[in-house]
Amino acid sequence: MGINAGNLGQILQVQGDLAGGRRYAERALMIHAKVYGPEHPTVATSANNLGQILRAQGDLAGARRYTERALAIDAKVYGPEHPTVATSANNLGQILQAQGDLAGARRYTERALEILRVVYGAEHPMTITVRNNLKAIELPRVR
Repeated sequence: MGINAGNLGQILQVQGDLAGGRRYAERALMIHAKVYGPEHPTVATSANNLGQILRAQGDLAGARRYTERALAIDAKVYGPEHPTVATSANNLGQILQAQGDLAGARRYTERALEILRVVYGAEHPMTITVRNNLKAIELPRVR
């Protein structure tokens, strides 16, 4: 049931029904945490998905909270150099950028980029996407 709720949440998100997507994403996270325990990779995926919906809704504080949770679980389960960690780090970087924390955004996006370069190489589509995300983060210049 949790996987179905998560999938439905993502479908609704893509269709533009963020409120409906959020309801199902929250339900999926609750079910997955109950079934698998709080530090399971499926819980991390559900938390990351909910974070992305909250980001799209403009709830950056909520998005950050769930994405940080996903990143912590991913790093613990897979190790710090896994592509799944890179995905969560990149997502967190995007949220921090939207919050105006450009130094934090740069730090997490650079971390994601380094992981992807090592794992997939410089010309992989995911690496290119994260590299472009990094270019979009502009830190103010100190004069």
